[in-house]
Amino acid sequence: MHRTNLKILHAPADLQTVADAWRRSGKRIGFVPTMGALHEGHAALMRQARAASDVVVVSIFVNPAQFGKGEDFAKYPRMLESDRERVRDAGVDVLFVPETAGMYPDGYATFVDVEGISAVLEGASRPGHFKGVATVVTKLLNIVKPHTAYFGQKDAQQVAVVKRLIADLNVDVRIIVVPTVREPDGLALSSRNVYLDPAQRAEAPVLHRALRYAEDRIRQGETDVPGLKSLMAGMIAGESSGVVDYLSVAHAESLMELTTVSAGMPVLISLAVRFGTTRLIDNILVGANS
Repeated sequence: MHRTNLKILHAPADLQTVADAWRRSGKRIGFVPTMGALHEGHAALMRQARAASDVVVVSIFVNPAQFGKGEDFAKYPRMLESDRERVRDAGVDVLFVPETAGMYPDGYATFVDVEGISAVLEGASRPGHFKGVATVVTKLLNIVKPHTAYFGQKDAQQVAVVKRLIADLNVDVRIIVVPTVREPDGLALSSRNVYLDPAQRAEAPVLHRALRYAEDRIRQGETDVPGLKSLMAGMIAGESSGVVDYLSVAHAESLMELTTVSAGMPVLISLAVRFGTTRLIDNILVGANS
């Protein structure tokens, strides 16, 4: 284990100074942005960053700009003490924990809005969400100045939005996408899983089963997307109390919803389902890059 002397910074300017010094000395910076409540999925990102970088920065910032009215910003799990130990154990060099006032000071008026792909799926269910995501990611990349940044496949639309913004804004960073980490029963690891009661937790793996079912059907040559979604919905309704927010079979790059699937087409199968007040998302990639 590459355990380091972890430095904790709070002010954006302090981290920029450190990053400038690293870059002048020729060190490659790896960066993992998080909202905390770290789990094994985050650890996988940190391990990849550690293996490929001279220095590693992890940020923990529960970004208010990406939470809509009535969402769980106030109760989003915050566990800095245990997060700090997980980060230290992963061999991270700097933990960046900014204050909200440091990221959005009085008079703050600038936002990044990635049009098109931000408006569908999660963006349709959570208006303004990706405007907040794109803004904070742009700010963090300007603060940390990394060569590589690591994101999880579980947040597939977030990955697509970030890739679009770095291409459009000529941001000099390489995005590394790390496969979703799952529990043994298939449930994707998420900081929101702690909200599930025991009965909901027992039901939640149906999400992955439904995704795998759709994946198998597509690989076997199924082309009828509406029929596929209907079968997925029936599986979720029949095996759980989950309430479907959306089921999607979309082109993996444009995120445009499909009605038919063509051979070799990169497809993103994704869903959002509520168990009580807890909203879970998951996805599977099928096709050229899966």
